[in-house]
Amino acid sequence: MAGTSPTAPEDHGGRMNEDSRSDPATAAFLAHRNLLFTVAYEMLGSAADAEDVLQESWLRWVGVDLDAVRDQRAYLVQITTRQALSRLRTLGRRKESYVGPWLPEPLLTAPDVAEDVELADSVSMAMMLVLETLGPTERAVFVLREVFDLEYDEIAEAVDKSAAAVRQIAHRARAHVAARRPRGVVSPAETRGALDAFQRAVETGDLQSLLDILAPDVVLLGDGGGVRQAVPRPIVGADKVARLLAAGLGRIAAAVSLQPVQVNGYPALILRLDGEIDSVVAVRIDEGLVTGLYAVRNPEKLSHIERETALRR
Repeated sequence: MAGTSPTAPEDHGGRMNEDSRSDPATAAFLAHRNLLFTVAYEMLGSAADAEDVLQESWLRWVGVDLDAVRDQRAYLVQITTRQALSRLRTLGRRKESYVGPWLPEPLLTAPDVAEDVELADSVSMAMMLVLETLGPTERAVFVLREVFDLEYDEIAEAVDKSAAAVRQIAHRARAHVAARRPRGVVSPAETRGALDAFQRAVETGDLQSLLDILAPDVVLLGDGGGVRQAVPRPIVGADKVARLLAAGLGRIAAAVSLQPVQVNGYPALILRLDGEIDSVVAVRIDEGLVTGLYAVRNPEKLSHIERETALRR
């Protein structure tokens, strides 16, 4: 398979066939595939682009002399990072012409992602939006150092900088993120009760119940991508958000169903209209109140919500 396959190998639940195990390059790639996808996704905010990056990384990996590779995990991460950086710069130009607010592509995640609190925090919608405010190299350095704990010299190889420069970039990126990151790491278990209360309030359309569960400074963001109707700018404040939700869902209440799920490591709701997925609403909860709502309606971003995506550090 190495050197001849036009597509990257798939890892179905971590199981490999005999051919995969007999090929060291394929076996190594499959062993780290979920990690590499997570690196690419955290840098790009797009599962589709992360998959493309894995394809490009695989094509480069099969041409490597494995005997010369000291640390296969680090080397694969470096290859993936270089490909992600190249695509990130292209994505930046694409986002400039994006219609309306841009939100990361939501991923249906397994319970084990939520159990790794640091991983869940790093892929949460709120944190992914903070990462969007970093430049490409800063984002790569922050993700590789703070999330995946790579050494500075390993990161330097990935971003084509000196180790000293990477240390400075990491320091700036940490300060930038600290000033903008969500209030703190929130255990998903702490949010379930609040999510249940929010779901009941939405389903009943009761304005007071919504006001009771929304934080005074709650922010609602919507992403329709110019294809579906969505709020064109952030809606801030419990009263405005509650009235918008009550009025909007009240008109279609009979055709709407809400399903609680884990999205990007945290509780969320899938909203179905007449049985079809209409939107995914990721929820940020702090101290028992909803502080952030991230509603993704762009159909192109909902393809990974039908099946679980494995994320790893």
